[in-house]
Amino acid sequence: MSARIGAMIVQAAAQAGVDPRELSRATGFDPGRAADPDARIPIDLEETLWEEAARRSGDDDFGLHAAEGLRPGAFDVLDYAVRTAPTARAALERLARYNRLEHDAAVFTIIDRVGATRVEHAFRVGGAVQCRHSAEFTLASIIAIGAQITAAPLAAQAVEFRHAAPPALAEHRRIFGVVPRFSASVNALELDPAVLARPVPAADPMLSKVIERHAEALLAARDEPGAGVADRVRQLLAGALPDGDASLGAVAAGLRLSERSLQRRLAEEGLTFDAVFDDLRRRLALRYLTDRKIAICEVAYLLGYSEPSAFHRAFKRWTGVTPTEARMGG
Repeated sequence: MSARIGAMIVQAAAQAGVDPRELSRATGFDPGRAADPDARIPIDLEETLWEEAARRSGDDDFGLHAAEGLRPGAFDVLDYAVRTAPTARAALERLARYNRLEHDAAVFTIIDRVGATRVEHAFRVGGAVQCRHSAEFTLASIIAIGAQITAAPLAAQAVEFRHAAPPALAEHRRIFGVVPRFSASVNALELDPAVLARPVPAADPMLSKVIERHAEALLAARDEPGAGVADRVRQLLAGALPDGDASLGAVAAGLRLSERSLQRRLAEEGLTFDAVFDDLRRRLALRYLTDRKIAICEVAYLLGYSEPSAFHRAFKRWTGVTPTEARMGG
């Protein structure tokens, strides 16, 4: 998962009076890594940070209070994608879709029932189980951010946790509006669908579209996790589109490699820079064309083409059909 998660835990602990340098030394977390948007940390380090931060703060409800302290931007593109959604329901859907930008192992599942929308959270890594403070932070953050973006109190209909019940439950009742059920089979939250239909008062439709497209580009760059240097190249290229520097030199500099070293590393994976860039554009084009609100000429711009005709030629080469034909067929 993103090193930003570790930095968020350290910051929450600092607000609770814990010396961030001592916490970092005790856990082996390097806070400087959070400055790199692509830096990742293992699950066991995240869990260690949660446990050690809670212990050092003396706060038995550390995860709940960390969620209440969340402010815009804590999780970069994921956070802004959620906060600019038009409704609370759309915010949940974006969380489920784009969460992998921050946490490779965590999965949100939205289940619609009669009178309730259920959100389940789990790790896709076999055998991995969240510690108590991590699990409570995750579900409490949905309540906290939901209340922030809708500018109205948000209460759960039901809450379930896999871990055993802690000694005191007053803060759980205050934050969730109900007392959770513990020792459950899954971590889950149930919300009123009518409440989720609330509009987000400050939502800017144009800004929302821009952020969502950027999130899609970053997600496309992560479609092949663990692919080595090629995966890092995709991430940098996705971040550079449509109007940044997507050249070989700029990407190599972003990876702190020479152009020749980057080309050699890609060749070891059976790839070239041009092939990685071309494939990323192809996948993004297919995603963007499913959204009929995006004009085809705008798709060309989003992919970094200077002229729509260049995009048309590339798309015909990728698929054998024109973008217009592909959209009509979809």
